[in-house]
Amino acid sequence: MRNDANKTKRGGLIAGVLAAGVASVALTGVVGNTVPVFAEPVKVEAPVQNFGFADVVEKVSPAVVSVRVTQEVTPTMSQGRGPDMGSPFDSLPEDHPLRRFFDVPGRDNAPNGMRPDREPRTRMGQGSGFFISDDGFVVTNNHVVEGGSQYTVVMDDGTEYDAELIGTDPRTDLALLKVDESNTKFTYVEFGDDDAVRIGEWVVAVGNPFGLGGSVTAGIVSARGRDIGAGPYDDFLQIDAAVNRGNSGGPAFGLDGKVIGVNTAIFSPSGGNVGIAFAIPASVAKDVIQSLREDGSVERGWLGVQIAPVTDDIAEAVGLDQEKGAIVTLPDNETPATKAGIKTGDVITAVNGETVDGPRELARMIGNYRPDTKVDVTIWRDGKAQDVSVELGNLSSLDEAASARGSGVPVDPSSLSGYGLTLTPSEDGEGVVVTDVKPDSSASEKGIKAGDIIIAVNGETVETQKDVQSAIDAAAETGRKAALFQLQTNGQNRFVALPIAKS
Repeated sequence: MRNDANKTKRGGLIAGVLAAGVASVALTGVVGNTVPVFAEPVKVEAPVQNFGFADVVEKVSPAVVSVRVTQEVTPTMSQGRGPDMGSPFDSLPEDHPLRRFFDVPGRDNAPNGMRPDREPRTRMGQGSGFFISDDGFVVTNNHVVEGGSQYTVVMDDGTEYDAELIGTDPRTDLALLKVDESNTKFTYVEFGDDDAVRIGEWVVAVGNPFGLGGSVTAGIVSARGRDIGAGPYDDFLQIDAAVNRGNSGGPAFGLDGKVIGVNTAIFSPSGGNVGIAFAIPASVAKDVIQSLREDGSVERGWLGVQIAPVTDDIAEAVGLDQEKGAIVTLPDNETPATKAGIKTGDVITAVNGETVDGPRELARMIGNYRPDTKVDVTIWRDGKAQDVSVELGNLSSLDEAASARGSGVPVDPSSLSGYGLTLTPSEDGEGVVVTDVKPDSSASEKGIKAGDIIIAVNGETVETQKDVQSAIDAAAETGRKAALFQLQTNGQNRFVALPIAKS
């Protein structure tokens, strides 16, 4: 009976399903078995079986070295405490065993109550490096060898060699050492093409973290063109791998065994590894090391201008279609740029036909040229582009001393209507001093503060509030939506574009 009931129930269910199917056909008008078509998902080829880094590491490790740096430390003198404030251990008997921890040779004979903090000594620094030739040239970081008096290269097998410092380039944090060992051919590696490296590709870092000896870590190239604030030539590869202290100067290898970068910095709020490191690209390192190898120094071209980014507001104020280029804020006196006629307020948009995206790109472009090279610099001035021929100077001979100009005491303040600025002529008659800025004004939003000096507006020098207003009115008549203010603060110039107030 139960089986018959189950059969009856199943039959009812089947009939119901069939009826629903028939109803569906009747309602939708679909005939036959129609299968919906979807887009194909992304497919990635399966990785190579038994993937690993052992083959790469086995071949390159003999070329990677540890770099030990000896630094001479001059002993310092500290003011000795009076007889009533001496160390509690001064009262210990002469033969007390603890006195040896506190006695300092020469302390009692130090002049004027001064006593040396410690005996003259040396300090040892540690980093990494790698051979780039069989005759003993070793690449490392400048900050590894900086201040050193003796240099020792320690091989992968523990063999030690004395090394000579050939040259350094602090601007890119690179240095070159040389091991002179007759009848010895060193295993070396070569620089690769970092431009061909794609984001996400594997990278192997070999070095000497924490002085433990040769170690290997692996990760990926996660970004390129990183600016970490180290200098004007920042163009780092970002590597997501366990690169630690002591890896500085060591190589980052691609899977072909070629060096794609020189490890130079880590991002570490705690001092330990958090998986983010930065490497000098091989394309940069190769050129710098070649110059060090040939001349012992690096000579770069010098344009002689201070520059700032072109913001959207500045582009609008000067009539540029896009936010590209570098605006000249203050050419130094008698520089290659000023001799060629480049002026404050010009926007440099290209060098020898190569587009300048911003200040960092311009600095690298000029630095890639040798001193005395003539280059065509494209500038944007008065709403049109023009080319200027500049013979570059030598950056290494640059005298960076600059004189600052005082702003004087503000007098006779007056208001610039619609901008929230109170202005007064400067004491020396050059520019107009900002004495007050309304908190909710556009000037305040752009960072203008009391004490700033307005040197020029839209390229026109100003000496009074009336001059400022006249320059703004002239810009409004030409259809400009913003006026370009050249400001000076503590001797440094910058540009700010303020929207023209509607009357």
